[in-house]
Amino acid sequence: MSDSSTSGELVTRLRALLTGLAPGDRLPSSRELIERYRVGPGTVSRAIATLAAEGAVVTRPGSGTFVAPRVARSQADAPDTSWQAVALAGRDFDPAHAVEASHPLPEGAISMAGGYLHETLQPTRALGAALARAARRPDAWHRAPTAGLAPLRAIFARQVGSTVTPEDVLVTGGGQGALSMLFRAIAAPGSPILMESPTYAGALAAARAAGLRPVPVPMDEDGIRPELLADAFAMTGARLLYCQPTFHNPTGTVLAPARRGQIIDVARAAGAFLIEDDFARHLGHGRPVPPALVTDDRHGTVVHLTSLTKPASPSLRIGAVIARGPVMRRLIGMRYVDDFFIARPLQEAAVELVSTPAWERHLQALSTALRERCAVLAEALAREVPGWTLTRVPAGGLHLWVRLPPGCHDSAMADAARAHGVAVNSGSRYFPAEPTDAYLRLGFAAAASTAELTEGARCLGTAARTIG
Repeated sequence: MSDSSTSGELVTRLRALLTGLAPGDRLPSSRELIERYRVGPGTVSRAIATLAAEGAVVTRPGSGTFVAPRVARSQADAPDTSWQAVALAGRDFDPAHAVEASHPLPEGAISMAGGYLHETLQPTRALGAALARAARRPDAWHRAPTAGLAPLRAIFARQVGSTVTPEDVLVTGGGQGALSMLFRAIAAPGSPILMESPTYAGALAAARAAGLRPVPVPMDEDGIRPELLADAFAMTGARLLYCQPTFHNPTGTVLAPARRGQIIDVARAAGAFLIEDDFARHLGHGRPVPPALVTDDRHGTVVHLTSLTKPASPSLRIGAVIARGPVMRRLIGMRYVDDFFIARPLQEAAVELVSTPAWERHLQALSTALRERCAVLAEALAREVPGWTLTRVPAGGLHLWVRLPPGCHDSAMADAARAHGVAVNSGSRYFPAEPTDAYLRLGFAAAASTAELTEGARCLGTAARTIG
């Protein structure tokens, strides 16, 4: 096990060790574990703490760590939760829509799934320093304002442009929770919601969890098609559109300039809100990023959503919603109902992070790294799986969208890839209705290096040949 191994991997190893020991047996000392598994002291401490919390081991200061007594439970004592099937009836929500099957990857497997940066791409040192500075503030643990800290609201407003003021900003706990809040706040259960097809799978899951009915609106190489959007509004009576105009997930599409004003006008004519998910604003690959749609909206049609999570770290759960008019008052009311406010130390840390030169340096380095990784994976796929069609080389974002040959099923290909040591996302879960073709979403940010991406593409080529 290498020095970079996580405590989670060590926990798995130690669980296997425990199966060969009897209750009361002493585990190897921390020093022995460090040497045996080639990890740091902190990794060992976290792993032992996890096992102790599970009740698998007992720690005795000065004596060591011991296997805990195993409690035998008869079948009669087993919990019976079958009654919940009746109590939960009537709400149409399949948990399978929320997350793709996420079995732990075998050791050495390559991840091209998910939507977060590998730890080597995260600004971990700057994050640690920002959190330490935030913790030293005298008011770090005071209650935060419901709408968020004023400096953080001002930062989000400046990022969008001069047409937005801090009063238009509501700080949120990342992007996914904000999506859930927006869907529940704006549309009643049973209502239709228009969505690009394909679209972000997490938005589909949040919409369905809110009781909404996703309705697909086709896209082309320039983004969502305004004429079909107008037809969809007319046919469904929808009052809500969800879209990703910049570095769309999963396709990487950027909405064409000529269509920006058109889709705002179409939504406004329908008396509908347009939720602009701007998750990838800081994930460009070096070219200029188009301004947010909300900067062209004067009448409150566009509700803008952004987040610091994607360009920083999965655990920096800080985002923002920008809205004007009664909808903002409703969202603030939802905040009172849901959780009162976002944890102040995390907000303070976000302010500290993005207010330093280190943040800009990180974004520049990230842009270069993402551009390189994208090019390496695209070239490797063309060499290893020439029968696959890369729909575009995106100018931003974290993914490639690949169309599979006729007759190839995305779920079968995803399973074959996993069997060959590569995790990918099957494309069918990104469509609000029936998929037009079979696709895979391949991420290039979660792997450890460009060498891993090249090796992953080679494994995909082997997997593709096994299923014909």
